[in-house]
Amino acid sequence: MEYVRRVFHILLIHAVFIFASGEIMAQDYGKLREAFSKSYEYEYSGEYTRAIESLKTVYDSDSYELNLRLGWMNYLAGFFTESLAYYGKAIDLRPLAIQARFGIVYPASALGNWESVKSQYNEILRIDPQNSQANYRLGAIYYGNEDYATALRYFEKVVNLYPFDYDGLLMYAWTNLKLGKYREAEVLFNKVLLHQPNDTSALQGLEMIR
Repeated sequence: MEYVRRVFHILLIHAVFIFASGEIMAQDYGKLREAFSKSYEYEYSGEYTRAIESLKTVYDSDSYELNLRLGWMNYLAGFFTESLAYYGKAIDLRPLAIQARFGIVYPASALGNWESVKSQYNEILRIDPQNSQANYRLGAIYYGNEDYATALRYFEKVVNLYPFDYDGLLMYAWTNLKLGKYREAEVLFNKVLLHQPNDTSALQGLEMIR
């Protein structure tokens, strides 16, 4: 009988502990929801610093969601170095996620760190080789650097994935033109005009070929 009482006592303690833990968790989530809710309100009204302050009241360095959100809010507030740090923590917490990697390129590009931007896009493509956004943006970077041969590979991937996408077709057309592939460029510019019949850029490209 004594043994039964001891077991019952232990089970009761465990039950109380689990209940208390659940109550604390519920309270924590309540505070988190409130902080996030306030941050959205402040963001919509352009009060980015106040949004950051609301999130910092519940900050947990092990929270992917808080670090991601603080990375974005600090970017909007113009605190690019702080934004990089928060996004970096989010990436460390979820290294196989691409969400925070897309986020960190904003402060990195604002600071002119294009090598870091390219590194993040390449890492995204390592995780998700078919990601059209990363392929397109890398293509745009190489096109801007006049490395048209490299840009072509990325734009080709975008058009293979989305054959009737306006942005992909237009940049693929211009890249072919820059490389002297006039026949390919002509076909692509005409496809752009099927998407946007009066597109100035496509019409200009065709005029240059003719």
